[in-house]
This record gives sequence, structure tokens and C-alpha cells, in this order.
Amino acid sequence: MAESAEMTSAAAPAVVTVGAAPVELTNAVRVEMTSATPAGLTQETPPRQQAVSGAPVAPLRDDTPAHVKRAEAGERWISRLLRTGAMCSGALFLSSLVLESLPESESVHVAIDVLRKGAASALLVTPVVRLVVAGTTLGIRGEWRYAVYAAGVLGLLALAVGAGFHA
Repeated sequence: MAESAEMTSAAAPAVVTVGAAPVELTNAVRVEMTSATPAGLTQETPPRQQAVSGAPVAPLRDDTPAHVKRAEAGERWISRLLRTGAMCSGALFLSSLVLESLPESESVHVAIDVLRKGAASALLVTPVVRLVVAGTTLGIRGEWRYAVYAAGVLGLLALAVGAGFHA
């Protein structure tokens, strides 16, 4: 298969031929850069990105070290929460299996039943608590749209559970 690369002048876009289909390599986004403002002065309008057509493009995210640290801290909380919920559920289930080795009595059956229901409840509650933590951390980071989505899902879940109890 013949592959060739053809470079044109700096003003014209680069054309790369791969097989029989030439592909034009251009950067379709133009970013307007402004000089840094002196200390104490504020800039009235933030620098704007514009596409080649002149239509505004969404601004870039602020990835300051503090913003990244907050995001990582939220991810660590969610990771710990999911890990703890899974371990608690597994411990409850394993302890119910250990209780099955004891001689049969009503108190042992009640304990096994309580432990297994607790394990199932921990498995069901863990993702709900994760959604609360994720919505909170997203709200703290300023991502309000996703925080509202998380609150909406929790509201719908609460509505469904409430409707289920009344049925």
C-alpha cells in the first residue's frame, strides 16, 4: 500500500495521502490570545475562543492545582465509599455463612437472616450514598448541571421508594 506525505507552504494546510484518500490536515479552531493584564487591573472581557466561522466556542476548563486537588479528593472519597460498602456487605454475608456451621436453633436462623438482609441492604445503599457524595463534590467544584442531575436522580429514587411503601 503506497503512503505518501506532502507538505505545502506554511499558509496552506498540509495534505496527507493515505492509500488513495487524501486527507487535509487543518486546525479549524482559532484562539485569540490577549496579553497578560498588569497586577491590580481587571480585564473587562475574558479572552474568547472563536471557530473559523466566527461563532464562539465553549471556554476551556480551569485546571488550576487547587481545582485538580479538589477533583482528586472527591474521587478518593467515592473510591473509599464504594470499597467500604463492598467490604461491609461481604463481611456481613461471610459471617452469616459462618453462623450456618453452628447447631440449628431459632436464634441462629434469626441472626443469619438479619446478617443477610444487612448485607443486601449495604449493597443497595452504597450506590445511593455514592450518588450523594458525587453530587456534593460536583456542586463544590462548580459543576452545577451535574449536581442538579444527581439531585434529580435522588429525588426520583425517593419518589419511587415512597410510592412503593404506600402500595
